[in-house]
Amino acid sequence: MRITGISTHVVGTPWRNLTYVQVHTDEGVTGVGETRMLGHTDALIGYLREAEANHILGSDPFAVEDLVRRMKYGDYGRAGEIVMSGIAVIEMACWDIKGKALGVPVWQLLGGKVTDRVKAYANGWYTTERTPEAYHKAAQEVVARGYRALKIDPFGTGHFELDHEATLYSVSLIEAVRDAIGPETELMLEMHGRFSPSTAVRLARELAPFKPAWLEEPVPPENLKALEKVAAKVDIPIATGERIHDRIEFRELFESQAVDVIQPDVGHLGGIWETRKLAATAEAHYVLVAPHNVGGPVLTAASLQVGFSTPNFKILEHFNDFADAEIKKVVKGAPQVVDGYFELSHEPGLGVELDVDAAAEFPQQQARFDLWADGWEQRRPKGAQ
Repeated sequence: MRITGISTHVVGTPWRNLTYVQVHTDEGVTGVGETRMLGHTDALIGYLREAEANHILGSDPFAVEDLVRRMKYGDYGRAGEIVMSGIAVIEMACWDIKGKALGVPVWQLLGGKVTDRVKAYANGWYTTERTPEAYHKAAQEVVARGYRALKIDPFGTGHFELDHEATLYSVSLIEAVRDAIGPETELMLEMHGRFSPSTAVRLARELAPFKPAWLEEPVPPENLKALEKVAAKVDIPIATGERIHDRIEFRELFESQAVDVIQPDVGHLGGIWETRKLAATAEAHYVLVAPHNVGGPVLTAASLQVGFSTPNFKILEHFNDFADAEIKKVVKGAPQVVDGYFELSHEPGLGVELDVDAAAEFPQQQARFDLWADGWEQRRPKGAQ
């Protein structure tokens, strides 16, 4: 079997564009991959056009390791977010082809299942007015849908510092959410790399009574020493890693022992097998894995293949029940959350199929997501009220 070509399809929303790539073969088996780019969609498609000619055409889709190695190192320059995302969509499509050709789900090819279900946590649910009352109601609706975990960034446009008034308001939002969801539901606290170490530590202590399941990206991701400073002073588990695009770059993070949960994005890290390799290294350091997952149903399905076959897999992020839920229709067989969990799928490959006609109903947009702009959490089109 050989790859004869690829086709790209961009599904647009006001705050993100999702890039779907179909990989076609001479035996008529087609695989699909997906990633989510913020502001770099055209650059990704441009890279894939060159990579198709230089590396992909004529390749054996079963030889995933070889194709990834050539795409990553064959152009000599150091691979960053765009290249690793391009590798990821091709790589997961190849796994999809392999599973379909062999008649087995991808998790079976990764060593078999270690669980029959993967816990989900909701994100994108707080797109309402930023008040305790509105957040209380929205959080109740998340729990009513069966979720047993959810994540929130309550800090508005906070950057490095957060003054006393803004701190009190952020605490009031978390208090309302915890009251709405009860003590049993996991509450993940997201900081989006906003703060200085001292501010992050202070906020963590202010919010400790609400029992956060983790403190995510408390400081900008570029400075590991700053993260170590936070980890040494708080008792809440530290989660990070969504903006690391090469598994090799996690080495110093593991050595620092400053992280309890890593959050690789399967769509940015080079795909399914690269993430599974990283998870094995994390297991050797007693670190859990909870992938960043802000994409659509194909990326969710790919992340679940890792989840079902990984002993130290904690939980999977899920946006598609809340933010832009209508995009689920672009994929047939989209994974669904039932009573807070994704159930094991036995469908071959990734278990999903891209509906090209449905995808065409969501053309690419000039998507923009600015975490330092007022109202960012509402994820609405520019100029909308």
